[in-house]
Amino acid sequence: MAKPLTDQDKRKQISVRGLAGVENVTDLKTNFNRHLHFTLVKDRNVATKRDYYFALANTVRDYLVGRWIRTQQHYYEKDPKRVYYLSLEFYMGRTLQNTMVNLALENACDEATYQVRSAGLYPNQQPLTMSLGLDMEELQDIEEDAGLGNGGLGRLAACFLDSMASLGLAAYGYGIRYEFGIFNQKIVDGWQVEEADDWLRYGNPWEKARPEYMRPVHFYGRVEHTADGVKWVDTQVVLALPYDTPVPGYRNNIVNTMRLWSAKAPCDFNLKDFNVGGYIQAVLDRNLAENISRVLYPNDNFFEGKELRLKQEYFVVAATLQDIVRRFKASKFGSTEFVRLDLSSLPDKVAIQLNDTHPAMAIPELMRILVDVEKLTWEKAWDIVVRTCAYTNHTVLPEALERWPVDLFHNLLPRHLEIIYEINRRHLERITKLYPGDLDRLRRMSLIEEGDIKKINMAHLCIVGSHAVNGVAPSGHICNPEKFQNKTNGITPRRWLVMCNPGLAEVIAEVIGEDYIRDLDQLKKLLDFVDDDSFIQDVAKVKQENKMKFAAYLEEQYKMKINPNSMFDVHVKRIHEYKRQLLNCLHIITLYNRIKKEPNKSWTPRTIMIGGKAAPGYHTAKMIIKLITSIGDIVNNDPVVGDRLKVIYLENYRVTLAEKVIPASDLSEQISTAGTEASGTGNMKFMLNGALTIGTMDGANVEMAEEAGEENLFIFGMRVPDVEALDKKGYDAASYYRRIPELKQAMDQISGGFFSPSQPDLFKDLVNMLMNHDRFKVFADYEDYIQCQEKVSALYKDPKEWTKMVIHNIAGCGKFSSDRTISQYAREIWGMEPSLEKIPKKTKPSLPKT
Repeated sequence: MAKPLTDQDKRKQISVRGLAGVENVTDLKTNFNRHLHFTLVKDRNVATKRDYYFALANTVRDYLVGRWIRTQQHYYEKDPKRVYYLSLEFYMGRTLQNTMVNLALENACDEATYQVRSAGLYPNQQPLTMSLGLDMEELQDIEEDAGLGNGGLGRLAACFLDSMASLGLAAYGYGIRYEFGIFNQKIVDGWQVEEADDWLRYGNPWEKARPEYMRPVHFYGRVEHTADGVKWVDTQVVLALPYDTPVPGYRNNIVNTMRLWSAKAPCDFNLKDFNVGGYIQAVLDRNLAENISRVLYPNDNFFEGKELRLKQEYFVVAATLQDIVRRFKASKFGSTEFVRLDLSSLPDKVAIQLNDTHPAMAIPELMRILVDVEKLTWEKAWDIVVRTCAYTNHTVLPEALERWPVDLFHNLLPRHLEIIYEINRRHLERITKLYPGDLDRLRRMSLIEEGDIKKINMAHLCIVGSHAVNGVAPSGHICNPEKFQNKTNGITPRRWLVMCNPGLAEVIAEVIGEDYIRDLDQLKKLLDFVDDDSFIQDVAKVKQENKMKFAAYLEEQYKMKINPNSMFDVHVKRIHEYKRQLLNCLHIITLYNRIKKEPNKSWTPRTIMIGGKAAPGYHTAKMIIKLITSIGDIVNNDPVVGDRLKVIYLENYRVTLAEKVIPASDLSEQISTAGTEASGTGNMKFMLNGALTIGTMDGANVEMAEEAGEENLFIFGMRVPDVEALDKKGYDAASYYRRIPELKQAMDQISGGFFSPSQPDLFKDLVNMLMNHDRFKVFADYEDYIQCQEKVSALYKDPKEWTKMVIHNIAGCGKFSSDRTISQYAREIWGMEPSLEKIPKKTKPSLPKT
């Protein structure tokens, strides 16, 4: 039924990558050559790979710009409700290929660049020295990742932008244009070393500076209460300069905007110093203002209460809200003359979604604008704020919750502190009426936490100041249960299937058609093909091709020969104790010891890959990386083990590396302690790309098991009630250590220096933590994990049954599309209706005159 496609067939067919039409190819070639001509320096006629990349990026961008302008015109004509997604992180990765996929240009660009020949482009011009065929993948590899995020939260924001555009929502992503994104990770002698991510050093062809929309942001100063109202005076001003990046929807001609703010010092910065000979210092001090957008804080699930971080959070919020109010006031049926003066209809036209507490300052800042600037009453202003704002909570870990010292607020944002105190006073008044005499509840639910250092609980501020709260509900704080709702996260199938795994996307399209890319629920149709031998072979063949390709990549990067027939067992995510990379380490050591004990037994070969970044100040996470690499050094160099077990640390895990490793993975490790992972989205990416999951009943694993059938996942370990019961009883790691011989052997090897012979005590801190202070109960799940891994190994020996289980998983992925997530947000939180309609477009891009 499902016939395997040759590469030539795939090139010719009308595919999920887009039709390589003759007209498109001709236009693209002309446009590409023109851009290449303008990319090159006049006295240089040899094009570099980077020249080719920029020429191609600018060519593709031309096809975006017309649609981008038309989309914004469309919004001004129709005056729809607009949604503003506020996030301190947008983990976008690369843009070129994603844009080609969404504009159906990928095949056409492939053909056009391949056909480029050595030729003079214009009269009197020397021919360029060019290759006869350019390789698209090589050009794509020139692009730097836009690594403006740490992990799940930032990548979710990126998926949401794709879905909002694909669903025709008038949506804007607002964040910070960090000069340096998440650090580049080098592994040196097994240790993580951080290098600055200078992602803008060659320029960014996808952004457009918009200095005409520059906005002032105020800090410090003092508050005056006058007869005319409250005034915030004597402030320091920083300018917010916006850079716009187009966000194309999937083949619907809609292009939305991500606007990132960059901090600039005003021209009169410290001007008073000029008069006393401090001119040079005044100019140098401009850096103090511009540091606000210099670097992304590299902490994931950990709060670092630094003043610069609070400045970043207020900076993005203050600039964005000015933009929102400006657009709201001017936006009416495309008329530039009509201005809305009454902000009471703001919630009808504006939805603000807070991605975690990082943009929580939007609540007091909007109150400040409405009360101090627009002169509304407190009650009217508060009603507008609550109806406009909604909040997503991303974590249950206490160390991740933002609690800002009151003194810091008083110094940096004195007016906002007053507003927060007033919000809290009214909030506690209401709680007192509802629960008279319950002082403990008042203490628990207050926005201000008393103690040695008074702190503002930003999650409480978000809950009180929003009409909808979704994500993981903080326990014990609910006074408005109607506010709380669940929205299961999702991933965009455009990047995480069509783009990164075109082979699998094609095989699926061949049996159920292409419409599933817009409606992932249609993957359920694959259940009709679970027993179809031809389809089973096709799915297995694609996986094997992806593995061969990734094995070649690993050999090139790590000079290590990988057995492509081994199980690719992959654990990639931020390094954190709760994600339990240490449990994986114990399994590796156990497998190693078993192979050494019975070298002649028929073992299922495994290549275990672990990757992820540790926050630079997180000592335990950095030690975990060193342990993994040290185990790898022993295992990989043991001739008895050979290629039956290999351990690779994937250096500098990022979006682009995820796009390579996920399609090649057989087994996905999702092994956090039950009750600690809010959701997870990496788990969904692996599932969609044909990997089987070994995991606990934690986060979205629970729903994945519901959708695909628990029998089609490898579920192990404690459930949430078991963890709670163990907490009550008291977790005693030593009892597991004494009772389980293989666990004891593994721990003794770590503590005795087997994996660090030159430094026997190297891992003593890790051993001490696991034995005495392990909040995440690694030993409690060890036994069940090992047994579950035995089931994995057994099934892998039966390729047909393994692939049938894979098909069950892919068929169950429909729920995990970010299109479904965003449709729910739109209807149930924002009061908007998604649409799959296309808007009209020009047939050709506007080209520069030559």
